[in-house]
Amino acid sequence: MSMSPISATLNSKDRETVMAAIVTIKEKLQFLIDLTADDRKALPKMGDKSRAFVSKALELAT
Repeated sequence: MSMSPISATLNSKDRETVMAAIVTIKEKLQFLIDLTADDRKALPKMGDKSRAFVSKALELAT
């Protein structure tokens, strides 16, 4: 039994406004790129211990 707690609708004018805003965001952030699955797998993983280390190193560096 699936219950969705969200009940919302957009009229066509609001939808067009939102879609135009998304286009604007994509135009302004052209430097963002999509990563392939292999690229994502190659990135280093941050666990609790490494996250604490990096936070402390950054704190000391600044």
